[in-house]
Amino acid sequence: MPRLVDHELRRRQITSAVRRLIVRGGLDAVAFQSVAAEAGFSVSLVQYYCGTKKDLLLATHRSVMEDVGARFAQRWAGLGEDLTPREAVHAVLTELLPLDDQRREETIVLGVFGTASITGQGITPEETLTASRLLVSILADQLGRAPRLEPSVNRIDLVAELITAAIAGIAQGMIQGHGTAELALELVDQQLDLILGRQH
Repeated sequence: MPRLVDHELRRRQITSAVRRLIVRGGLDAVAFQSVAAEAGFSVSLVQYYCGTKKDLLLATHRSVMEDVGARFAQRWAGLGEDLTPREAVHAVLTELLPLDDQRREETIVLGVFGTASITGQGITPEETLTASRLLVSILADQLGRAPRLEPSVNRIDLVAELITAAIAGIAQGMIQGHGTAELALELVDQQLDLILGRQH
């Protein structure tokens, strides 16, 4: 009998190879030949699964988003049903910080894609902004559940946008060596104190 091929596993192996290449050398390091060598496959197999280079890059971006989403879901489920808005927002934000090797890789890869989307490297902002828009929506929804907000908060949508921008900056700063994990977590708590009030 012919051996069954797990196509999803093959795609995952290919996009994982792309992620490693991006971490080491940015998008310039990504070519069908380099991906094939990194994944241990032939060039034709990589092309079969991913089509064009742009398809390959977008599949890689999507794989990062899927990993982040799966981790969010697992973290959320572990927090229980009586989750307060502050706990929910804190959980979301800390999952976006590069506090371990996996999240560090994700932060670097997403940062590279963000840069590529504004520097004419074949990726458009519209193709990479879905996750940010979803994050803003999740944060606004959770902040809207809060029993009270600080008096200075008069538009939850703008606050959600501000938090999203801030956590992206904190995460990128950590990658660049600006600030420790401890400082990043303190900044998250400080943000929440300013918006939701200090915890007692």
